[in-house]
Amino acid sequence: MIKVALDVMGGDNAPYEIIKGAVLAVSENKELKVFLTGQTGLIEENLDKLISEGISVDRKLLEIVEAPEIITNDEAPVMAIRKKKDSSISVAMRLVKEGEADAFVSAGSTGAVLVGGQLVVGRLKGIERSPLASLLPTQKGVSLLIDCGANVDSRSAHLVQYAIMGSIYMENVIGIKNPKVAIVNVGVEEEKGNALVKETYPLLKSCTDINFTGSIETRQIPYGDADVIVCDAFVGNAILKLYEGVAGVLLEEIKKGLLSTTLSKLGAMLSKKALKNTLSKFDATKHGGAPMLGLNGLVVKTHGNAKHNEIKNALIQCISFKKQGINNKIKEYLSE
Repeated sequence: MIKVALDVMGGDNAPYEIIKGAVLAVSENKELKVFLTGQTGLIEENLDKLISEGISVDRKLLEIVEAPEIITNDEAPVMAIRKKKDSSISVAMRLVKEGEADAFVSAGSTGAVLVGGQLVVGRLKGIERSPLASLLPTQKGVSLLIDCGANVDSRSAHLVQYAIMGSIYMENVIGIKNPKVAIVNVGVEEEKGNALVKETYPLLKSCTDINFTGSIETRQIPYGDADVIVCDAFVGNAILKLYEGVAGVLLEEIKKGLLSTTLSKLGAMLSKKALKNTLSKFDATKHGGAPMLGLNGLVVKTHGNAKHNEIKNALIQCISFKKQGINNKIKEYLSE
């Protein structure tokens, strides 16, 4: 049984969509148990609402854990984690720290999740920084963008650790043997880049634990030219947000074009199934959330506007992480 602590109160669509995601996840996978951390009255109310909508709720696989406080996006993350010990984020993370839960999932304050991961769950011995790693849909499948939001002022040694942890994740969770690792750069030539890239490049090149293929320009990322894309969080978060924004605009423009004339509407009807299948490949929500690697337990951050399907997938994602023993594999590498 894989146990996951879910922050029910965090996110734009909390608590209903978060709880619905948990209900659907345990109905799909009976080896998953979810701790719902939040305000008990609201949780019970939303579970009753789901039942009234005809959705089956397996209470044996759902356990409510009272957490009366809520951390909002407007609060300073460090102060919020330290002062609000009974928040839904803090309570859920303590379940992971104390071994009651194998993983933590939240759509809430990114800052609070990142700080809580470091302060409450804690880093593995030997890990200098814990990066946030997000799966990006590409033409060839998925690539791991690391770091995409945790450490904006990383050093070269940190980026090397990101590359190693990212390779372990892609090989064991996604199943890509000997994943290709590349560093984000403004050109493919080795002499190009800012000070951080120039300092990191030779370290990655000499690292025998990864399959380093050199630099990657951002325009090549959607083509899947690398499996692990290494950068600091400032660059990574900019890539992630632009990636999501462009995808959203393209989808809207495609819809407008298909509905613009009678003939195009007819074409849309004929190609609806094929188009839906193609576009689904670029749906980032089906891959769940972004894990923080290098911690003593699994911490997963989903989008703030996540709905039930993304929450469900993030919870199920935790099963693969736990079964493949990613933390143990990272520990093994550090002990070598």
